[in-house]
Amino acid sequence: MFASFTLALALAGAVDAQPSQPPPQTTQPPPASQPPTEAQPVVPPFKPDFEIPKQPDALRPATPPVATEGYVIGAQDNLSIIVSDEAELTGKYRVDTDGTISMPYLSRVPLAGLSLADAQTKIASLLRAGFIRNPQVRIEVDQFKARSVLVTGEVRTPGKVTLPGTTMSLLEALALAGSPTVNASNEVIVIHPPKPGEQAPEPITINRRDLELGKAGRDITLQDGDYINVPVAKRFYISGFVKNPGSYVLDTGTTVSQAIILAGGLSERGTDRRIKVGRVVNGITVEISVDLSDKLQPNDEIKIRSRFF
Repeated sequence: MFASFTLALALAGAVDAQPSQPPPQTTQPPPASQPPTEAQPVVPPFKPDFEIPKQPDALRPATPPVATEGYVIGAQDNLSIIVSDEAELTGKYRVDTDGTISMPYLSRVPLAGLSLADAQTKIASLLRAGFIRNPQVRIEVDQFKARSVLVTGEVRTPGKVTLPGTTMSLLEALALAGSPTVNASNEVIVIHPPKPGEQAPEPITINRRDLELGKAGRDITLQDGDYINVPVAKRFYISGFVKNPGSYVLDTGTTVSQAIILAGGLSERGTDRRIKVGRVVNGITVEISVDLSDKLQPNDEIKIRSRFF
């Protein structure tokens, strides 16, 4: 009996000595609609090696400045004169009709006809003569006087054309005058007014077609007081056996052959031999024989004859 009791105690100790097993845990796979996320690498923001500094709005010019290089001061100009460290002399000065300004210490100073650089030198020299030891003078045009050119002749709105600055191109002046009319010549005449003490320059004649194509007139710069004339077109007449007889604009240097081309060429019965031209000589219309290479004159009438066969 004691042996049986001892065996029972041993069995009970053996059961207590076994480690306890946790209940099994069931794992479920993540749903297919939500795949496991992976850690994304952190990318630093892009930073350029250098940055172009932005110009402050206050420093940006609203309109391009007017070029004043070589500009000659004239009456009614408003000048801004700056004399360093001399507040009494620095200010706005208007050029009077006699070409002078009234300036402290210097009274009347003639500036009309001088460039800005020459005017600066002159004022500095006058101040240095007995008022300031080493004057630093700068002159700018604060306001230009109303400058214009006169466009006359065969344009839609003849009259004065105001210059937006100190100069203007010939093509701009013609455009502002409303462009030439249908009766306008293909020539444009430009006359520059003479400068004081100089002879009047020769008129400049420009072919309008070459001007519009940029082949001529680029070297012509209009200034205040210039005169532009678009004359009435000179004409010639062609009659006889051509396809389109009538009146045509005569360009300088037009030949008889070119005139026939302008008239559409010869008709089926026309011939380019024995061509006669009616021309006014000393107030009398005479008939002369011409070659195809001969140049026409204003009001010439070309007479194209018929072939014999």
